[in-house]
Amino acid sequence: MVKILVIDDEEDIRELLIYNLKKEGYLVLDAENGEKGLAIMRESNPDLILLDVMMPGMDGVEVCEAIRNIAGFKNTLVCFLTARSEDYSQIAGLDAGADDYVSKPIRPKVLISRINALLRRKGMLSDDKEVTKDLIINREKYIVEKNGVIIHLPRKEFELLALLASRPDFVFERDIILEKVWGSDIIVGDRTIDVHVRKLREKIGDEYIKTVKGIGYKFIEQVKH
Repeated sequence: MVKILVIDDEEDIRELLIYNLKKEGYLVLDAENGEKGLAIMRESNPDLILLDVMMPGMDGVEVCEAIRNIAGFKNTLVCFLTARSEDYSQIAGLDAGADDYVSKPIRPKVLISRINALLRRKGMLSDDKEVTKDLIINREKYIVEKNGVIIHLPRKEFELLALLASRPDFVFERDIILEKVWGSDIIVGDRTIDVHVRKLREKIGDEYIKTVKGIGYKFIEQVKH
């Protein structure tokens, strides 16, 4: 699972980011200042750091420079969070070794998109395919291949499978599944998810999707035979 460290002195910003990142299936750690952020980074070795520029004590640029000077963290992804609109803050951040920046106020969908783009660039997210031991999910062509056999799925079944497979062994809660697959503007019941899961199991086998009672579903990446 991808691990993200949020370093920001504003508690409400941290809570907003933690909530939205966890919804996407990321493991999230946080710190309220640069010194604590560096300590947590050394202990947890995150894949990506979201770093506020304007903080008391060490500011984001100083923290980023410190990160790049620590052996083993020279290539850790760093994305700045900046309330400044001036170009110099963005340039300073990139000169310090940041990989990208996102301006405040933060729009969660934009931030997630930028994070996913960074992770894909590092090869940590598949661009259009999820591949397991004997199942290939091609999101670009909307087809599933099992042991060399093409399985054509209706759109919602495919989107449900692709969502679950995007985070193997992560438990997707029902409300998150409804929001991601059907959208918040469409009213459907929990039974809709159950029906689609049943149909998926009939087509790809019932060993891939596990029911987590009272919570939701998860995808099992390593199928045991």
